[in-house]
Amino acid sequence: MTRGNQREQDRQKAQKKAAANKSKAKESASSLAKRKEADAEILRAKQKKKEEEKTAAGAGGGK
Repeated sequence: MTRGNQREQDRQKAQKKAAANKSKAKESASSLAKRKEADAEILRAKQKKKEEEKTAAGAGGGK
């Protein structure tokens, strides 16, 4: 039966993958908070720009 061998190979592959993911350094809470704040600031800037474009298009299109 080749199935037993395939299962064993898949099990070993999964163990290697899990070990690789476990060894990666996790992001600290402070750096995570900083990254979230930076992302939020970028989104706020994009929203503001979009609103300004919408207002300018609405005011200019009236003529």
